[in-house]
This record gives sequence, C-alpha cells and structure tokens, in this order.
Amino acid sequence: MIRLAIDIGGTFTDFVLDTGRRYHSLKLLTTPGAPEEAVIQGAIELLARARLRPRDLGLVIHGTTLATNAIIERKGANVGLVATEGFRDVLAIADEGRFDQYDIFLVKPAPLVPRERRFTVAERVDARGEVLRSLEAAEIDRVIDELERAGIESVAVALLHGYANPRHELAIGKRIAERLPRVAVSLASEVCPEIREYERTSTTVANAYVQPVMAGYLRRLALALGKLSVRCPFYLMTSGGGLTTLDAAIRHPVRLIESGPAGGAILASGIARSLGREQVLSFDMGGTTAKICLIDHGQPESSRSFEVDRSARFMKGSGLPLRIPVIEMVEIGAGGGSIASIDALGRLKVGPESAGSSPGPACYAMGGEEPAVTDANVHLGRIDPERFAAGRLRLDRSLATRAIEARIAKRLGLAADAAALGIAEIVEENMTAAARTHAAERGKDASGRTLIAFGGGAPLHAARLAAKLGIDRIVLPAFAGVGSAFGFLLAPIAFEVVRSRYMSLDGFDAAGANRLMRSMHQQAKRVVLGGAGRSALRESRAAYMRYLGQGHEIVVSLPIRALAARDRASLRLAFERRYRELFGRIIPDAGIEILTWSLSLTTAVRAIAKDGVAARTRRAKPAAHQRVIESQGRSARWPVYWRAGLEVGTTLVGPALIAEDDTTTVVPAGFTATTSRRGHLLLERRSVRRSSR
Repeated sequence: MIRLAIDIGGTFTDFVLDTGRRYHSLKLLTTPGAPEEAVIQGAIELLARARLRPRDLGLVIHGTTLATNAIIERKGANVGLVATEGFRDVLAIADEGRFDQYDIFLVKPAPLVPRERRFTVAERVDARGEVLRSLEAAEIDRVIDELERAGIESVAVALLHGYANPRHELAIGKRIAERLPRVAVSLASEVCPEIREYERTSTTVANAYVQPVMAGYLRRLALALGKLSVRCPFYLMTSGGGLTTLDAAIRHPVRLIESGPAGGAILASGIARSLGREQVLSFDMGGTTAKICLIDHGQPESSRSFEVDRSARFMKGSGLPLRIPVIEMVEIGAGGGSIASIDALGRLKVGPESAGSSPGPACYAMGGEEPAVTDANVHLGRIDPERFAAGRLRLDRSLATRAIEARIAKRLGLAADAAALGIAEIVEENMTAAARTHAAERGKDASGRTLIAFGGGAPLHAARLAAKLGIDRIVLPAFAGVGSAFGFLLAPIAFEVVRSRYMSLDGFDAAGANRLMRSMHQQAKRVVLGGAGRSALRESRAAYMRYLGQGHEIVVSLPIRALAARDRASLRLAFERRYRELFGRIIPDAGIEILTWSLSLTTAVRAIAKDGVAARTRRAKPAAHQRVIESQGRSARWPVYWRAGLEVGTTLVGPALIAEDDTTTVVPAGFTATTSRRGHLLLERRSVRRSSR
C-alpha cells in the first residue's frame, strides 16, 4: 500500500510518502489562511517526485495543530453553552483553585464562552441518572430562541449528571438540529461522559469551539483530495496516538488537539523498541514549539486529561482542562521560529511568541524583523543558507545578523556572535528546565536516558540539551526533520470510550458492568471498523478506582471477558497492587469504589525492524567545510557531511555538521556519530563509547 502522511505545524507542513520500497519526504511552509493549500501542493509535488499518480495512493494520514491554535489564538466559533439552571457559571468558578496562591496578580485563562453566551434550562438529574425535574419542550424552545438571538454558530450542551442519563441532552440536541440546522451541536454525554462537572463542561465547550473550524477545514481538504482523484481512506491522528476516521474527527475534533506531537511519540517509541532502549526521552522541536515525552519499556506515558493554553508556563491549573485520551508530554514555546527579545528587566528571553511561517524569522526574507532561534543558528553557521528545506527556501544570513544586532546585541552591549550564542543557550536552557520538571512531576529522572531527537530544530540542539541533562546517548532518526509525520505511518487505528458509572466494590454489580462494557465495545467498534476493515482488533479495558472518600482515581486493568461476582476479590488485589506501586503502601480494609470505566479497540501497531550498529566501521570524506561559531565564541571550520551519502556503519568524530533535506545535525567536539543499519544517527560521548567496548 502506498501511504502519504501529512503533519501541519505552526511553521512547516511536513510530508512523508511510503511507496512500499522507499520513503520520500518534503517540508513546506504552512499556509495559515488556508492550510489545505500547502497540503495539496506538497502532495502533488511528492507524488510527482516518486513518479506516482494521486489515484495510486492507498491511504492518507493527517495530523494537525489547527485545533490547538484555534483555542490558543481564540479564533474558534461564536460558541454558546446550555447548562442546568443554577450552573451557568461553572466555567468561571472552575474548581475554585489558584494555580499560584501567592500571586496577587494571578490571571486565569478566559473561558471560551463569555457569560452573556451561557444559557440555562430548568431540569435536574441526580448522580444515579434518576430524573428529579423533567425538561419541558417549551423550555427547550425558549433557550433555542436565546441562542438564535445571540447569533450562536456552535452549541455545547452540558447538563448536570448528563453522563448518567443523557435523555435531556439528547432532546435539546435533536430540537436544535430541527430549528437551527446550520448550528453545530456538541453534547457532553457524547464528547466526555464522565464525572467532574467543570472538566466535562470545559471539554465539551472546547469541542464546540473548534468544531466549525475543523469541520470546514477537513471537508475542504477531503474535497480537494477528491478533485485530485485521491479515492483512498483518509484518517486523522488523535492525541491518544491512534488513527480515527474523518467522520469521527469532525464529530469530536477535540481529540485532535495534540495529534501532531502524538505522532512523534509513536515514532520515538518504535525506535526505542527497535534499539532495545528501555528508558527514553523523546525530544521533538519544530518551528513553533518543543515537545518532550518520557518513554519507558517502549511505551509513551498516557493520560486521561491535560491542559491547553496555559497562562503560566509549567504551572498546573493555569490552562483549560480537557478530558480526552492523550499521550503525556510537556509542550513549550521553543522552536526555530521562537522570537528572542529583551524583557522589562533587560534580560534576554526566547519565546513563547513565534514568527510562524509568515513572516517567519528574519532570515526568511519575508518581512520578519524580529530575531528568532533560526536566525541565531544561521548566524552561528549551523545551518547552510543554500540548502535549508532542501534549497526551497534560501536564507539570508545578513538579515539574520542585522536583526540580532538591532534587537538584541546593541541593547545588551554585546557582539552579534555573543548575542546569537545567548539566544541558543536560552532556548536550550528552557527545554532543559521543561524536561527536568516533566520528569520530576512523575517521580522520574531525565538523566541516564537515551535522547531520541527529531523535528526540524531538534538535531541542531540535541547534543547541547543532552549535555545539560546528563544524557550520553542520542538517536537522530532517519527522516528526523519530518519525524511526527513518519510516526503517523506507525500508528494503529484506534478509539477509546470512557464512561462514568459509580459502583462500590462491596456492592459489585457484575451484570451492570457487563452491560456497560458491551455498549462501550459496540461504540468503539463502529468507529474502528469504519477504517480497519477486516483487520484484527486488540481490546483493552480498565477501571478508574480509588479508596472510599479519596479525590482522585488510579487506573486498574480489567480482564477481556465477562465479569462475575467472584471478580470482586481479584479487582481488590489488582487495585492494591497498583496502589502500592504508586504510593508504597495500601490502606488495609478500606472501602474501594469504581467511578469510571474505559474500553479501547485498536489495530496492531506497525513495528520497526530491530536495529543496531554494523560490525564494520567506515570512514567518510566531508562534502564541504563551513565556518561555525563555537560555544566558547571562537570561530572554526567544521566539516560538513551529507547524510544521504553516509554508508551504514560510518563513524564521524565531532566537531561536524551532518546536513540533510529537512534539518542539520550538530555533532560537537567530544561526540561521535555512527549510522545504524536502519539509517539512524547514533551520537555518543567518546568517553562512553570507549568504556562500552
């Protein structure tokens, strides 16, 4: 099967074409006003390069940051909220917490729905799903009249305890579809049927906020692909690391919010397994952001919740909470387009603001005047201006130098070289701090791991980041510059269903649990079989359990079979075993309760063949030499090697630059670089290499 993977980022749109015999890659500037334009242009160009026609494609896989950007930039729909009477302000009240209790100037992220567009209906359902106050038809029509007068484009319906009984939400959704057919509707009982009113409402509102934007874009893209005679299935990457169908993505676009970064984590996990590396730190640096993920035993950490649009970096609780399946990672504004500036205290800072693809860094010669990280790398000689993005975008070193001098160097009283080194150092320190914090929050250590670095910017900074973190081994994958898109090709088709149904373990209702699981299985199967065809499916089940009275749950795996009353004892043992792993002790004889159930169906993950270093060591001759400003501020001529010309087993001794179409790898003094059997670059400190022999 010929497959095309497309990843839209804030700066570049990446492409990987798998013909079954070889891979082709391409990187184009994103077209923010109409993202599908870059997608179609890249698809046509890459297929022509491989001498293929659009009709030859067997599969298109797509991931994008458009949903994330719509929330961060507040460019979503004119959205309204329908809530239960008395709960109009749940988004503003939130959980009543302060993410920084000592900051008297604390600013929380503004809700996606202002108060004047929040409406209520008189109804009430209790936590068991019993109707305490019926919802009258006249009440539904009254609130629809208010929605119409407010010019609402998309509606989130999130009623109290709608997860336990969705009858009222369904009635409102049906009536809106009849009276306002052009208004998109998101029901909390479908988007996020879980306990915790604030998180459920926030997730449903986010889905409603991005749904018209994403639905319009995805339909335009599907239509444009159809006009090219592309007739194959079209899948979307989700934040949980699986693929979903176009229809499911249009209904639940909130699940696409971290789709691009998820592809990178899938790639790093596959490479970790192929190399036999048990503890890995995935480092994905693109044009706008950097993403860091912990991977243990070949599996990335996953979560049921995360925050978007944080108002304070690294501060939990400062963003909008979303409860969706997601690969756990930290994302910061540290990319090639991150802008360097001087703050009010006269300090050099980098990001989170980005120059994006338009106008881009100053060296793009597209009107940008602010110096960015890419400008610093061009000035320092780490990037060949003639070969950037395979020569499609000629960079102007003089413009980079001019921007650094005008905006940074003169204000700090530094030479341009020192200012450029400072920009690189700051962005590397920001990424180091993010990695340390992310690991520490999970009781882990970043040092001693293997760093797997990809994305257009990561190979330029990977060695320096590794040194700061105490990491001695780095892997730069083949096609590192388009790593997330490559990861899409490895992802399985998958869908996870999560529902909240309270159950005490002492009063364990096996029949009720089995009815719930059958319903969840059928829901997941409808989505997955829409794309998986006759592929064999793998199922996993879990329960979210806690001791009676606790505020948060832990995940406990369930057997893939019908449950029986006797499973009460095995569930207790499984919970206590997991609880002891996490906290070092259990609470004997305490009551246990189940709040939420999950079921996932997935096809098999595509494996990467085992890899390693060839027995025979080869040498290579440099293709050129380039003047580089080293970290000490002195200038030196570094050899430049073209990555495509390095044979398997080739070993290079730093300092050196290894250039390719999509990125450049910096190999500093003290490191060696070796090509693996699968074309990856393996960087090691020379002292480590000698001691391992």
